[in-house]
Amino acid sequence: MDSIRELLADPAFIKLLKLLLWIGVTVAVVTFFRRSARKRIENTVFRYKTQKLIEILGYFMIILLVILFVTVDNVRDYTIIIGLFTAGLTFTLQELILSVAGSFYIFAVRVYKPGDRIEINGITGDVIDIDSIYTTLMEIGAWVSTDNYSGRIVKISNAYVFKGPIHNYSLDFPFVWDELNVLITYQSDLEEAKRLVLQEANTLLAAYTTASTSKWKELVERYYIEDAALEPNVAVKLTDNWIQLNLRYITDYKKRRKMQQDLFERIESVFKSKGESVIFASSTLQLLKIPEVDVRMQSS
Repeated sequence: MDSIRELLADPAFIKLLKLLLWIGVTVAVVTFFRRSARKRIENTVFRYKTQKLIEILGYFMIILLVILFVTVDNVRDYTIIIGLFTAGLTFTLQELILSVAGSFYIFAVRVYKPGDRIEINGITGDVIDIDSIYTTLMEIGAWVSTDNYSGRIVKISNAYVFKGPIHNYSLDFPFVWDELNVLITYQSDLEEAKRLVLQEANTLLAAYTTASTSKWKELVERYYIEDAALEPNVAVKLTDNWIQLNLRYITDYKKRRKMQQDLFERIESVFKSKGESVIFASSTLQLLKIPEVDVRMQSS
């Protein structure tokens, strides 16, 4: 018993117990995060990388604890050094830490996944890869029009999920509303034009209207959002030069450009078949001839 009391009173033994306790806490924390990553992350490659990163950080913390307990005698000095070291490490690696945290957030909350079309930090593109640091996009837009690929592959830090809004085109509702303006003259039959535009839109977009209806119902049940009309509709606007028929419709988020082209071709064809009853309008410029002036000079 005396030897046990002496051992418990020995400062070196107490220090060793504290070191073992800290190591045990570190191991428990590392184990908890590794298990959470294994349960929450579905992507096999990313899950493996995340678990390895957690293990490396755990080993680093254990080595640091051993070095501090061996070199520092005062507990107060130890806590101060740990605090300063942690603050310095956090400041130095803040972008990296945010990126790693962002990758956890992306997969845990399902902000987006490979294959989704998103807009982040002002860049629009299709997600082609997500790793522990970067999200890789195939860029859309830039110097090309509408929703075409530019050909550039863009890597964006995962930290941006905490810095601004993320527009996801396909997360819960893989459809978007789009508009097509059809211009007709004031001499055209307005009601006939509206009927023809809606007729062609309903025929071409019937499949999208049906598919989007069930998805929209799920969205209304999940979020606090009002119900919306999914069928194509036409709004009329009168201008100084023509009547504008604004066709609003729903389509697949990846087929906006093709759908606009198909709609316009069908509308153009059906308008032409109606002869003079519906005529497309365009800007015109009328040049007026300056009248001739006959100037005669009389001699005095």
